[in-house]
Amino acid sequence: MGPSRSDPAMDGRPVPVAAWAAWHSLLWLVFANAVGVLMAVLLLVPSLNLWFGEWTYGRWSMVHLNLELYGWTSLPVVGFLFRLYGADRGTAAGWCRPVLWGWSAALAVGTLSWLSGHSSGKLFLDWSGPARLIFPLAMSALWLVLAGSWLRTGFKNRPFGSTAAKLAGLVLLLAVPILIYLASGPGNYPPVDPDTGGPTGASQLESSLVVVALLLLMPFSLAPRRPGHAWQVRLPWIVLAAETVLCVALGRGDLSHHRPASFLSLGSLLLWLPLTPAYYGAFAWSPIARRWRQAFLCWWSLLLVTGWILFLPGVLDHFKFTDGLVGHSLLAMAGFTSSLVIFVLIELLGTEGWVFNRGWAFGVWNGSVLAYVALMTWAGWREGFDPSFTIVPGPARNAIYILRLLAGVLMLAASLEWLASAFSLVREPDPAEGAKSPAREITP
Repeated sequence: MGPSRSDPAMDGRPVPVAAWAAWHSLLWLVFANAVGVLMAVLLLVPSLNLWFGEWTYGRWSMVHLNLELYGWTSLPVVGFLFRLYGADRGTAAGWCRPVLWGWSAALAVGTLSWLSGHSSGKLFLDWSGPARLIFPLAMSALWLVLAGSWLRTGFKNRPFGSTAAKLAGLVLLLAVPILIYLASGPGNYPPVDPDTGGPTGASQLESSLVVVALLLLMPFSLAPRRPGHAWQVRLPWIVLAAETVLCVALGRGDLSHHRPASFLSLGSLLLWLPLTPAYYGAFAWSPIARRWRQAFLCWWSLLLVTGWILFLPGVLDHFKFTDGLVGHSLLAMAGFTSSLVIFVLIELLGTEGWVFNRGWAFGVWNGSVLAYVALMTWAGWREGFDPSFTIVPGPARNAIYILRLLAGVLMLAASLEWLASAFSLVREPDPAEGAKSPAREITP
């Protein structure tokens, strides 16, 4: 489906903040996907690592993972926060674009740092050296803009509950850059499963509940609630509160996944299989976001079921340190998380969300992710019986890795299609063209 309207900048009005958030996030998605394709090539032809000197596979891996998380999946959340606190409107909107550029600049510094071999050694907390300070500063700049916008409008004709909730949100957001800085330090380590060396069931439940909380918060400021669905909205919050109490009761010790308390408590997340679609069904969403809402709900369901199965005793012992967990990670990031952030971006962009529904990209992206997950799951299953399967090149292993590379190339192509379309949303006004183009309403 193509654009229904011409370039949003041609009527002479400022480019909406949501468009800039989408553009920055897509720019990092394309770069991170290109790095992913490079990594897939290096796995097929390891001798190519010699061409890159010190910039070998291990360093590109840090760049790929962190840019997918802090670039592609985080910047849409920044756009949502701008909307939630009203920073994308009025005088505060002028500060949003510098914040986005500051965030991207911090990611660029991080990229150079990781390629230079600087890392804390912690997955997704690789911030080290100057980058460890610069990125929290970029997050703090975001907080200042949100707080300033809220102080300007937060008490004007706002219900007490909404005001208190946003104030609590600001308090929590203020802690995030501090926690990122502290968690990246060499002296702080999370609890581990002594049988796998990975996260415990309590740790995975804790991180999953953070995702659930974000899922429950997202509809606010994005879509109006439909009448007559009060319990569809209230019940999930009650369940989240109960699971939070359960998570606290489990503690943060080094517990094995063989302990029933670990895998049974993690199984409580299966309650969100019916709760999440019911909750989102209680809100009136934009019709153009429908396919992406269905996509992220499908990926979410698959993630919950497979995540619990993979953690069970015997299953995790078979799949640990294999490509099977690589496939599951991609299911989480490229399947569920990417579909969710695209859904959020469409709601933020309004009618300009057509950029994510254009042509073939939707089917190619989701089909490639599904193929990638299936390939890596099968490879992981083989590795569980024979660890040399993906270490020693062979016909079956090479075929899997070639298909994996093809899936990565297709995902890169889809992201390039979205980025090319998003350029039309942030192009600066051309007075000459604007005089020839009909005026039109811009979604804030």
